[in-house]
Amino acid sequence: MILRLVLVRHGLSSFNKNGLIQGRTNDSYLTEEGYKQAELAGTVLKDIKFEKIYSSPLVRASETATTIQKCFKNKTPIEIDENLMEVNLETWSGFTFEEIKKKYPEQYKTWKSNPEDLSIEDKTHEIYYPIKDLFSQADRFIENILNIQKSTENKNILVIAHNAILRCLILSLINKPAKGFRRIKLDNASISILNIANNQKGMFKNQVECLNQTSHLQKNIPGQIGDSRIILVRHGETNWNKEGRFQGQIDIPLNQNGKDQAQKASEFLKNINFNKVYSSSMNRPYETAEIIIKNYKKLKIEKVDKLVEISHGLWEGKLEKEIKEKWPELLRSWHQTPEKVEMPEGESIDAVSKRSVLAWSDICESQNPGDITLLVAHDAVNKTLLCHILGLNSSDIWMIKQGNGGITVIDIFSDKNKDSVISALNITTHLGSVIDSTASGAL
Repeated sequence: MILRLVLVRHGLSSFNKNGLIQGRTNDSYLTEEGYKQAELAGTVLKDIKFEKIYSSPLVRASETATTIQKCFKNKTPIEIDENLMEVNLETWSGFTFEEIKKKYPEQYKTWKSNPEDLSIEDKTHEIYYPIKDLFSQADRFIENILNIQKSTENKNILVIAHNAILRCLILSLINKPAKGFRRIKLDNASISILNIANNQKGMFKNQVECLNQTSHLQKNIPGQIGDSRIILVRHGETNWNKEGRFQGQIDIPLNQNGKDQAQKASEFLKNINFNKVYSSSMNRPYETAEIIIKNYKKLKIEKVDKLVEISHGLWEGKLEKEIKEKWPELLRSWHQTPEKVEMPEGESIDAVSKRSVLAWSDICESQNPGDITLLVAHDAVNKTLLCHILGLNSSDIWMIKQGNGGITVIDIFSDKNKDSVISALNITTHLGSVIDSTASGAL
């Protein structure tokens, strides 16, 4: 069984609007704009059948949940869960971060650089660790929903909560990468989707399908927080994607649907002022990039050999069932422990990661403040890059979804001490749905 977890951050609150720290206060309420955002989220989610709806008890989240639920024909009851409470920042609540910076400079520095290590003294002078406690809270919520769901059917669960607890939920489901808390972003009323594996066979890992989709809020991609930005796109569909063939480094062209996906990506990104474009040197990403920037007459696409797709060697051109007949153990290992597999006469995922990260580092080094760069590559390449940015290993590639024509947004900082932030991952709403329905074939 696969459990689809749809996460929604509450709409804009009064404290959000005024730049105040909220934590667990109930003095922060949903603004008029926040209600509108909740309605827009409800509208885009109304055709999904939800088995359960969970909400934080705090009013800004519970009001968001109620507003979303009103958009549904099937009024699934909202269950209030204390494990979805926001981070406990107790003595910080009601202050701005500038005030906290002046009042508690060392703690503020830890909060910005490594929040998992932040300790705070509460009103009784007890020391606690807000983010570490929040991770424990997230683990309890995950354990509870997995215990409830004993069916063999795929199910959808809607969760409405807060910025920090939702980040902890996401990170807990992908092995809690070190310093991951600052490497993802969640906007008010944004939608993120995770697929949870609820089986013991190990053939499927938890997977981030998308993060921080905001297009339902008339904001195609989230606002920029870094000094520059890289928009990472997977190439459009090919016939071999559709058929489920391992294509690797065989230069299969886009099919008509793939060209349409690239065109839709171009329309979705039409207000973005790209000033640099990179592509894998293979034809399918290059053609995707050409379609996306067709209206940018002065831009040239720079081909990068290190970003070509993984070489599947003797597997290339074959369907999975054909590979299973000849290499059953190797295929099983590819699904379960990809880092241990070197394709017959092909590559390992570690080799792909090393060359892809080198190319990524070169591109990031060339970024200047204000640059907005388009980068088009492949499924395995994009996954290894995103694992690198999140602090995951190449063994975790199955935890990241990259649909054909999917759009990912990474914000880059000039300060080398600041980690890059994934501001959105695998946006596919321009292709017809908040849920990624692109081809699920081989790499």
